[in-house]
Amino acid sequence: MTGERVKIDLKAEQAAALSRPRLSYTNLAKMLFWGMDLLYGKKTTLQKVRLLEILARIPYQAWENRQYVLMNRRYGDYQEVDRADEVIRYGRAAQDNEFWHLRVIQEKMKEDGVTENVVWERAIPWIACLKYRLFSRILATINIQRAFLMNAEFEDHAEHAYMEFVQEHSEWDNQKVTNPVVRQYGPFETWGDVFRSIGLDERDHMNESLKLCGLPEKVAPYVSLRA
Repeated sequence: MTGERVKIDLKAEQAAALSRPRLSYTNLAKMLFWGMDLLYGKKTTLQKVRLLEILARIPYQAWENRQYVLMNRRYGDYQEVDRADEVIRYGRAAQDNEFWHLRVIQEKMKEDGVTENVVWERAIPWIACLKYRLFSRILATINIQRAFLMNAEFEDHAEHAYMEFVQEHSEWDNQKVTNPVVRQYGPFETWGDVFRSIGLDERDHMNESLKLCGLPEKVAPYVSLRA
């Protein structure tokens, strides 16, 4: 979707996201978000969204693990195998996309000269990943539909966080993108549009997760693409 994002009114989509109520989060999701606030504070920062992106790939990896086990057990059920393969393919594409977000955020931190506490910035994400990886694998094994829903909640939270983050940093609309790594992510002129696009990627991930868990009626449309 990133390659076509220049055709979308990013500011209109940001406004739509900010006016759209968040999903009604389950207790598991609330606990996750509370933990992130406890570690990094309620205010959104580059360090905090970087942790979001480090964690974001983990559920897709858990789904892939679970789906391969399923395919090995039910290889004769072509419908089940096709469904599992669809989830794996989507998960891999989503992981690649999330990794691009991580790279972009790191480049922004370099450009802004963000100083880091090496122990804090390395140890906390490592511990968080360890716990979230275990949780995601258990959830995917026990109830894959619930795992899809949990991811939809995570991605909805991420979309809103990014759109609010851009709103708090209006100066980003005057900061031109010259970084070659970031330009590979998309041909965006300003840092404001880069982060709006990341937010829309998260919306895409939320929407796909909602479809997978059987809640297509909750999918958030693109307002600037309506006829």
